[in-house]
Amino acid sequence: MQNNVKVAITGGIGSGKSTVCEIINELGYPVISCDEIYKALLKNTDFLKIIASEFGKDVLIDGKLDKARLSSIVFSNDAKLKKLNDITHPEIMKNLFNQAEEYKICFCEVPLLFEGGYEKDFEEVIVVLRDERDRIAGVVQRDNLSIESIKKRMYHQIDYESRDFAQYYVIHNDNDFSALSKNTQETIIDIISKYELL
Repeated sequence: MQNNVKVAITGGIGSGKSTVCEIINELGYPVISCDEIYKALLKNTDFLKIIASEFGKDVLIDGKLDKARLSSIVFSNDAKLKKLNDITHPEIMKNLFNQAEEYKICFCEVPLLFEGGYEKDFEEVIVVLRDERDRIAGVVQRDNLSIESIKKRMYHQIDYESRDFAQYYVIHNDNDFSALSKNTQETIIDIISKYELL
């Protein structure tokens, strides 16, 4: 029986991966979020200095990151987006794996799992899939972003519409919440059973 099982949960922007993570958390399993780790890093002055030295002092307002300004810089320049990812991703993943060591099994929300090549670092991967139009509509409602800015973000993610995920667990978020909850619970039971952690 394996003693430290790390399960990555990923999906495109607006796919519903955070909702899946909330369901898993309510089932009593630990969930670690890369987004939450990043938020914590943004309170670290040394980390912010690195960001400002790379992208200019204008990305900071009163010592805090201006996320809208940074987004406008990186999502219109592939080289700058890569630079931001090179700074942030290793630090985020190091924090995530340190936290995951505490648990027999742990579920990790990793938005850019495939883009960063991190899928090999997890025992299992759950991919949350949702129709692209529904994803865009959901993000417009949630984040009040323009369709153009959402599509820019999607452009920098893998193509979830056409990629083959046969080797991973897949949760389809194409119905109501109760269906999503049922699909999530069934997937978790499969994984827990596989590692004899029931």
